[in-house]
Formats: sequence, structure tokens, C-alpha cells
Amino acid sequence: MKRIRLWLFAVLLLSLVACQQAIPDAKNWPIEDFTFTDQHGQQFGLADLKGKVWVADFIFTRCTDVCPPMTANMAKLQKMAKEKGLDVHFVSFSVDPENDTPDALKTYVEKFQGDLSNWHLLTGYTQQDIERFAQKNFKAVVKKPQEGDQVIHGTDFYLVDQNGTIVKYYSGLNDVPYEEILKHIDMLQE
Repeated sequence: MKRIRLWLFAVLLLSLVACQQAIPDAKNWPIEDFTFTDQHGQQFGLADLKGKVWVADFIFTRCTDVCPPMTANMAKLQKMAKEKGLDVHFVSFSVDPENDTPDALKTYVEKFQGDLSNWHLLTGYTQQDIERFAQKNFKAVVKKPQEGDQVIHGTDFYLVDQNGTIVKYYSGLNDVPYEEILKHIDMLQE
């Protein structure tokens, strides 16, 4: 009986180690609790994503350069994930909350044929809040300049596990590694 217990413990330990090493260079950055407003005007936050794998990015609707291709890339990733039968959610945080109302966000993502059933576009916080939130949780710069309307922000996609921990980030603008992201999503769901 003692040998069986030791064997079971060894198998459990090996499986835990294998899961931890499954995704190379995992970041393991925990995300603090949040509740913001989604494109439907409803409260939505980390508690709603508990137990779900999700991909996040930072965008804004008046962006004239990186956001349109990033949003198109996120819509493509969403479609590819659906075709592969992966259960994943998508979250876009507005970096221009003063101008990005729920309706503006909804209209914006619909231009890219985004499926709003599992894509949550968030606003309802101050500019200072999103700048701090992005830096503290995603290690990402978000900064609204004194002049002009183009907010400075990163262009990465962030893969987040079921516990609200950032596992990895990838380019969301150029040379998006779609297959790698999908593979990692699948690995998290095993």
C-alpha cells in the first residue's frame, strides 16, 4: 500500500511539473481584481473570467495607426479559435476611457466582424486608472500625451489562464504567431 501511495504521489508530482513547464517562458504575472463596464453597459470583471482562458489587449476607437490592425488580428484569432473548438474569451481594455463609451466600443469591434458573445471591450475607469492598471498587471505602458488625441500603448496580446494569471504575451500587430497562441490556449485547457 505504501508503494502505491508513493507511486501515485510521484505521478501527481510529475503531472504538476509537466503542466508548469508546458508553456515555455511562462510569465506568471497575477492580475489584480477588477470590475469595469463592457460594451453592453454591464459590469464585467475578473470574477466573470474565473475558470476561463482569455486573451487581452489594449486599444482605443480613435486610434489612427496600430489599433485597427490589432483589432483585425484579434478578430482573426477569435475566428481561428472558434474553428478549432477552443473555449477562449477575448478582452480589450480601452486606453481612452473618456471617449470610448460602451456604444463606441461595440460599434468599433463590429467593423471587424468581432463576435461579441465572447469578446468583452472594457471602459468605465479614469485615464490614470488604466495607465496604472496596465503597468502594474501587464507591464505595459499606457500614456495619454498632453497634446493630441493618440494614446501611447503597447501592441501585445496577453494570454491569461483560468486563475487570472498572465502566462505569455505575443505580438498583436505584426507577424502575429496565431498557431503558437492557439497551441498555448489548447495547452491551458488540457
